Amino acid sequence: MKLMECVPNFSEGRDQGILDAIANSIKSVKKVSLLDMDPGADTNRTVFTMAGEPDAVVEAAFQAIKTASELIDMSKHHGEHPRMGATDVCPFIPISDMSMEECVEYAKILGQRVGDELGIPVYLYEHAASKPEWRNLANVRSGEYEALPDKAKDPYWKPDFGPHSFNAKSGATAISAREFLIAYNINLNTRDKKKAHDIALSIRESGRVARDEEGKMIKDEKGNKVKVPGLFKYCKAVGWYIDSYNRAQISINLTNYKVTPPHAVLDKVRELATDMGLHVTGSELVGLIPKAALLDSGKYYLQKMNESTGIPERMIMETAIQSMGLAELGPFDLDKKVIEYAIAKPDRLVSMTVEGFCDLLSTDAPAPGGGSVAALCAAMSGALSAMVSNLTIGKKDYEDVQDEAMKLAPLGQSIKERAMHCIDMDTDAFYAMMDAMRLPKKTEQESSYRDAEIQKHTQAAINAPLEILRISLEALELAQRVAKIGNINALSDAGVAALTALAAAKAANFNVLINISGITDESYITKTKAEAAELIKKCEDLANGIEKDVQSRL
Repeated sequence: MKLMECVPNFSEGRDQGILDAIANSIKSVKKVSLLDMDPGADTNRTVFTMAGEPDAVVEAAFQAIKTASELIDMSKHHGEHPRMGATDVCPFIPISDMSMEECVEYAKILGQRVGDELGIPVYLYEHAASKPEWRNLANVRSGEYEALPDKAKDPYWKPDFGPHSFNAKSGATAISAREFLIAYNINLNTRDKKKAHDIALSIRESGRVARDEEGKMIKDEKGNKVKVPGLFKYCKAVGWYIDSYNRAQISINLTNYKVTPPHAVLDKVRELATDMGLHVTGSELVGLIPKAALLDSGKYYLQKMNESTGIPERMIMETAIQSMGLAELGPFDLDKKVIEYAIAKPDRLVSMTVEGFCDLLSTDAPAPGGGSVAALCAAMSGALSAMVSNLTIGKKDYEDVQDEAMKLAPLGQSIKERAMHCIDMDTDAFYAMMDAMRLPKKTEQESSYRDAEIQKHTQAAINAPLEILRISLEALELAQRVAKIGNINALSDAGVAALTALAAAKAANFNVLINISGITDESYITKTKAEAAELIKKCEDLANGIEKDVQSRL
């Protein structure tokens, strides 16, 4: 599922009425969750955090910027934080199944709309910057709001979108795409802030000032201080003392966890602390974290222990929590700290018990139906293959296939997770299609819009089972490999994985065929039917081969 975060900063931190109005404009958009609202009275600035499906996040961001432009008057604004607009900055951050390039495109879409519809000058910065010097937000915001009248007269400062003129009320807005920032603290068994800061100087990208044997600062021929670079890129760090914790911490901002993950920094800090006679007692995540970051940390420690990473994702993340001491200062609730879990709908089908799901399935409710059942079958197939792989890892007489089993178990978990997502995806697509059919059609314009929405959501109702069909083929290919190398005592389970995947494929195909009758695009019909037929043929051939093989060996 594509998931994008947005962290707009508004130049208001004192008037709760204005902040509530902005919050309500975000909440009014479906498929977006407002995760946090952090006001600052001294800075007169509030940071909002929202996440959801990309198109919905863009819409919510626009509505928030529009509300801010109506309620905030920059000509009367004063605060400690640098600022140039009612909506000062609005960055998009990829969370899952998204590239930075996609976020850049969404930043441009939002910028165009803000400039055209609201008449606010928009500057693109960081990854979306149109000029190299505008990648740095400080350069874009130089002179702040007060410099905007002069910038409006300077061709160099022609904005990326919107009028090249001074908007006295709303100022200007900077929009961007950037990586997720992880705020991460490492706890030490000392109250000495200097010791914590000494480690911070070693790990942060900017490093420390070089000193000679006598401890004097080293300068170059121009008199500038010579710096010794730190150990980690995209790492900012300082040492401080936290009175409420009665200890020193290394406070860290990781601005690209894909290059510098928290577990890598933690392990190095543990080494440095030991060399200084100190001990790392644990660590702390401030705010939320993408699931991928915590999974990477959990897998890192499982691999160090030579244990399978093909286990449920929550178990992987629990390994990270324990290995990193993330629960030392307080409970670490995955449902509150992981972005994907925090924004998940509470009424998801995948959250139901088996009994509850089957009970709902048996009622006259039109969904869940066959599509969700197909997805569940594919998920169970992947889970069975992961099980057989895990029953092979570490077992006597299977030493020669350990490496392969270690690789197959995570594939089973991936199939399981993606198929489980399709359980709700299929039902949501069905209800969206039903909603489209209920749209008004009294006028030609209404009728045209309704027809377009029906076609869009009917295709979505086809794409869901088509994705299940693709996953089912993956599940069969995995079952074949698992049956070949897996623990002979679980051979029947590998066979069941294959049969369940075939059932998922055939069930998904039925759902493709029943929905495709509502499509008017002949090219889409031809292409989709051809793909589905090819997938079914491959699934049947694989399943027949696996069934015969397993049958002969039981």
